[in-house]
Amino acid sequence: MKWGMTAVLLGLAGATAGEIAGSAYFYRRTMMRYNAKRERTIKMSGVDWEQYYDKIRPRREWMMGQPHEDVYIQSQDGLKLHGTYFKGAEGTKAVICFHGYTSEALADYGSISNFYLKRGYRMLLVDARAHGKSEGKYIGFGCMDRFDALGWIQWLLDKIGENAQILLHGDSMGGATVLMAGALALPPQVKGIIADCAFTSPKYVFTHVLHSMYHLPAFPMMEIADWVNRKLAGYGLDDCNAAREVRRAKIPALLIHGDADTFVPCSMCEEIYQNYAAPKTKLIVKGAGHCESYYKDTKTVEKAMDVFVGEIIK
Repeated sequence: MKWGMTAVLLGLAGATAGEIAGSAYFYRRTMMRYNAKRERTIKMSGVDWEQYYDKIRPRREWMMGQPHEDVYIQSQDGLKLHGTYFKGAEGTKAVICFHGYTSEALADYGSISNFYLKRGYRMLLVDARAHGKSEGKYIGFGCMDRFDALGWIQWLLDKIGENAQILLHGDSMGGATVLMAGALALPPQVKGIIADCAFTSPKYVFTHVLHSMYHLPAFPMMEIADWVNRKLAGYGLDDCNAAREVRRAKIPALLIHGDADTFVPCSMCEEIYQNYAAPKTKLIVKGAGHCESYYKDTKTVEKAMDVFVGEIIK
């Protein structure tokens, strides 16, 4: 449907001119590709990432020195999606990694690749729709991306064959993506999920952000944004809620979260964990902010990951 932002907002009865203007501004800054800025998200995360640069930089340089190539698939709705494939040891073990909101795969997984590649995994780092080198105007927030994940799983199966053992790993928005993908009908080669700082739904994340960081009421802004997103992007902001979707989960999951996360509160991890229908493990890292757990306590997180994957991947 070819709706302009102004026309859509004017079609929402009952909203004042000020509420319409505020909602349009909020929607463009958060839900649309070229206005949702990574710098703003980093600021909202509240983490001082500069303290980790000495650790991140050499690991990312090492990763980029490993054999890799750009790969592409087409989404169900016709978008060209981009990924970076690292062949690793070319065995049967593989991980597909999904990044966070406003980021891209090579940025989020420059450090943790050290864990996977040195353990013989192939790695497929994918740019979510409307991020990185992937096409798309509207951010999927996991709701659309979970179906894109099915395409990437099939791409990897075609590459490795029926003996593939696949792990799905996601952080923040990517964590919500892999959790919701786990509720779909997945091939048996997908063995488990690791989700770091996953949120329940974009509606509740941005409600939390409006309250805690901007001291603004969520009503009617979130209701207007939800209505607009349904018209423009094809889904409502709470249509896909990871805490609900995981009630249909069929594969094991490791949930990681920092108890000092001010962007995606740790209570969301607890809610997802309580609802998760399949075998589950939880690691809460003290003092860690949003997606900071791996850097705050690398040894503990890697140990938890080793134990988890050791039980599901040969």
